[in-house]
This record gives sequence, structure tokens and C-alpha cells, in this order.
Amino acid sequence: MKALILFGHGARDSRWREPFDRLTSLWKAQHAGVPVELAFLELMQPSLEEAIASLVAASVNHVVVVPVFFGQGGHLRNDFPALLAACQEKFPAITLSATLAVGEDEAVLQAILDFGARAL
Repeated sequence: MKALILFGHGARDSRWREPFDRLTSLWKAQHAGVPVELAFLELMQPSLEEAIASLVAASVNHVVVVPVFFGQGGHLRNDFPALLAACQEKFPAITLSATLAVGEDEAVLQAILDFGARAL
């Protein structure tokens, strides 16, 4: 079974995660057959490792991690690959992969432009 992890930076302010919770709810409504978890790099829970462990306990064997970051900064270039490699080592029986940062996708960029156009 495949699953998705929406991976964010994390913040001290608990309200920062509200859009992530909405994304998770939207995913569940639109893709009910594919489990989804949130995970955060720092300051919030669950961690990536905790989210993967939860999915493994639910018999998931293929996890795609979607970094909900605007671009490939230091965290995604340095910290994230090491974290992903450590998780793959801890969970060798699953296939673990990641996408580019969502902000690097043309459709996401266009959605931001459309949002700006609607604001005019």
C-alpha cells in the first residue's frame, strides 16, 4: 500500500500548522484510499521518522514524502536528504522517495499567480 507524507518545516506558533492540517483534510476527502500523514523538520510533531513509523504500522510499504516548502533552501539541500537516508536505514522494508519542493512545481507557481490576480 502507498501513502503520502506532507513534510513541513515546523514553527513555534501552533497556528502555523493550520494550512497543513487543511491540506491533510483535503487529501483525505479526495484520496480516501491513500493514507496521508504530516511530518515536520523541527519544532512540531510528528517528526518524519514518527510519521513513517505510523504508516509502517498501518501496513504501508511505499511512502512518498512531499516537502511543502517554497524552494530548495539549506534544509532541503542538506538536512532533508540526511534525514530521509536515516529513515530509509531504519525502515529498510519500505520504498521511500521524495518529490521536489512544492514551490518548484509550475502548477503551484501558477496557482500563486492566479491568487494574486484574483486579489487585484
